Amino acid sequence: MHHVGVLALDGVIPFELGIPARIFGAARSVAGEPLYSVVTCSVDGRPVRAEADYEIAVAEDASVLAGMDTVVIPPSHALQAIREDGHLSDDLRTALGHVQPGTRMVAICTGAFALAAAGLLDHRPATTHWQEAARLQQLFTTVRVDPNVLFVDDGDVLTSAGAAAGVDLCVHIVRRDHGSAIANEVARSCVVPPWRDGGQAQFIRQPVPEPSTGGTAATRAWALERLDEPLSLASLATHARVSVRTLTRRFRDEVGMSPGQWLAGQRIERARHLLETTDWSIDLVAHHAGFGTGTSLRQHLHSAVGVSPQTYRRTFRSAATALTA
Repeated sequence: MHHVGVLALDGVIPFELGIPARIFGAARSVAGEPLYSVVTCSVDGRPVRAEADYEIAVAEDASVLAGMDTVVIPPSHALQAIREDGHLSDDLRTALGHVQPGTRMVAICTGAFALAAAGLLDHRPATTHWQEAARLQQLFTTVRVDPNVLFVDDGDVLTSAGAAAGVDLCVHIVRRDHGSAIANEVARSCVVPPWRDGGQAQFIRQPVPEPSTGGTAATRAWALERLDEPLSLASLATHARVSVRTLTRRFRDEVGMSPGQWLAGQRIERARHLLETTDWSIDLVAHHAGFGTGTSLRQHLHSAVGVSPQTYRRTFRSAATALTA
């Protein structure tokens, strides 16, 4: 059982506050046993004001965080003070002081400001809501802020963009802990996608395209059915009935990356799924994921997640074995 503590601060946004309990609470082993316990606390154990027109009662104060394996900080209006001066309040500093070394820290949206003010993001990659990314970088100059991604996994510290990106991050954590099969079941149970294409760039305010402008959704769906085939920019553009230049522009507008980057990402995801769920050889996985050779797969997977296909498979097979033991 992995214990997750969620710290609710005054002015907490209810949607993000509920994400950890909903996502982690849906994770079950093959035998149907819960894989996580989730406890929500406030600084002093008293009810907190929500951003909405009600209060939220909690059963614990922040001392409960001392026994947690993962601590999640969702966004709240109480973090506005940090956004203004970059300093933790005495109450928040005391609350975070209960967290033990080695605890996995997770921030949803502007919860990243709390982690940054606590020094946990120094010289590390992180993200937050795109509207707040520039301010986060301005206040905490050593943080490597990436405003274009949905979440950042830096091992023991993870951050997400705004609102629904917290769902993406929590599903990712389940996948990292227990593999794609469990994560996919969680996503199915919660009626959310197990993985979303692109990053925050697709949500940043941009001019509305002309009504006659077509999208790339149909071409992306077509490509996903043919990942094991050679897919060039020209073939994608031909399917979309546009020029390569127009296709590239539309991809960047809609999914926040170039067609080549998107295609490589989809092939990595296909390879990870096959490594986790089949006994196929590395060369066969590479073929079905569209990398052609095991050598190409090794290079791309190592670049994406930092490990070889064999190491990746052993890690997730070990998790699956533990779940069924």
